[in-house]
Amino acid sequence: MTRKILVVDDDQKTRALLKAYLEKNQYEVRLAHDGASFMAEFERYRDELSLVILDVMLPDTDGFALCAHIRKRSSVPVIMLTASADDTDRIVGLELGADDYLGKPYNPRELLARIKAIHRRAGVENGAPARYFRFNGFTLDTVERTLSDPTGETVKLTGLDFQLLKYLVEHPGEILDRSVLAEETRGRDLGPLDRSLDVQISRLRQRLLDDGKQPALIKTVRGAGYVFSAEVAVSHG
Repeated sequence: MTRKILVVDDDQKTRALLKAYLEKNQYEVRLAHDGASFMAEFERYRDELSLVILDVMLPDTDGFALCAHIRKRSSVPVIMLTASADDTDRIVGLELGADDYLGKPYNPRELLARIKAIHRRAGVENGAPARYFRFNGFTLDTVERTLSDPTGETVKLTGLDFQLLKYLVEHPGEILDRSVLAEETRGRDLGPLDRSLDVQISRLRQRLLDDGKQPALIKTVRGAGYVFSAEVAVSHG
């Protein structure tokens, strides 16, 4: 898979520094300075991109609108950048399908580590994973990043929803600590007041038609984490 990253930031100096840093680490980088230029670059290189980095604050739109636009057309991983310390912004971004969220100012090495973690989970760094995971009438396709339900309806999974479900089906029957799930899906641990994983679990249960009050697939283990209780069949093609 390609290692091409599209970055949108309205600060010229930030764009230049980020481009130089990522290219030094063997990534190909495309730049945009506002929503309009981002749209043009995204449509031109959509099928080649391995990652998108979005600044939330832009002169003609915001990163939330761009993330929603991306998710209607692509499952490419997204990292959002923001100077806001408000948890609401971060949760909204994740709910829209962003894979990760980083506050400004940030250390470029931390951004690089998160890029590598996302690429590693997506198969960019170390090769593609097993393709199909089948359970309870559902099929997760890790190449197309789609989920087919027992009726045959197929939906595109985006951002953290895909990463979380993929990790759960790879570890059926195991009690998975919240910190483990956060590390595997976000590349970092959660803060003590961070409920974004719980919101994501709830959304995933809805996709799997799993009763939130008495879940049968993704069960809560009080004081320990979560367990994916279905039997999973794995195939590569």
